[in-house]
Amino acid sequence: MTAQQTQLQDLPPGLKRELLPKHVAVIMDGNGRWAKRQGLPRIMGHKRGVDALKDLLRCCKDWGIQALTAYAFSTENWKRPQEEVDFLMTLFQRVLRQELREMVEENVQIQFVGNLNALPRSLQEEISRSMAETKDNRSIRFTVATNYGGRQEILQACRAIAQKVQQGLLQPDEIDEAVFERHLYTAGIADPDLLIRTSGEMRLSNFLLWQMAYGEMYITDTLWPDFDRVEFSRALFAYQQRERRYGGV
Repeated sequence: MTAQQTQLQDLPPGLKRELLPKHVAVIMDGNGRWAKRQGLPRIMGHKRGVDALKDLLRCCKDWGIQALTAYAFSTENWKRPQEEVDFLMTLFQRVLRQELREMVEENVQIQFVGNLNALPRSLQEEISRSMAETKDNRSIRFTVATNYGGRQEILQACRAIAQKVQQGLLQPDEIDEAVFERHLYTAGIADPDLLIRTSGEMRLSNFLLWQMAYGEMYITDTLWPDFDRVEFSRALFAYQQRERRYGGV
C-alpha cells in the first residue's frame, strides 16, 4: 500500500480529500481552563496542550494537509504571571529538543515566526537548530508563531518598506500586496484556508490579521487539550460545506 493510499484510508468517512484545506491555523485556547476544571495547576494544561498539538500535526500529515500553523505565544502573553511565562519558555525549549529527531524522521519542516529576538537565548538557539535541521523536509510545513502579534508584524513590515523607500531601493508606486507580503514574518508561507479556535472565543486575538483576509474560521467550545482527531474532522467537515467566493458571486 502506498503512502497516498494510507492517507486516503485514514481520512474519516464523509470528508473529501480534494476539498481539504491546504493550510490550517489554530489558536490553541483553553489550556488554563482545562487544568482548572481538572483541579490541576495551569502549567499542566499547557503540557497537555503540547500533546494535543503533536497529535494534530501528525493527523494533518496523515491526511495530506500541507501546512499547520500554531499560535504558541503572543506578544500579549508576556503579561501573564512570570512563573507561567518562565514555564512556557522552558517547555518550548524542552519539547523542541525532545521532538526534533522525530520531526526529522517524519520529514516535517519546522518554522518559527514572530519577534524571536526577544526570546531567551537558549530557546533562540534551539529554534535556529530545529529550523536548520528540517529546512529541506517536505511532508508538512509546521509553523509556530512565538512572541507573535499581527499588528506588530504589519508595523515592522511598514518600517522595513519605508526604509527601502528612503534608501532609494524601492519606489512608492512599486509597493503592492506581493511586496508587502515579502516583508511579513510569514513571507513565503501561503495564507491559511482554515483557522480553528478552541474554547469558544470568537476573535482573532491579534493573530494573522493580514493573512486571514479571506480565511474561513471555525469556532468550537472544546478546550484545546481535548481537541482530538474527532474534533478536527468536525472542523474539516464544516469547512467543506462552505463556498469560498473571495468577494465574488
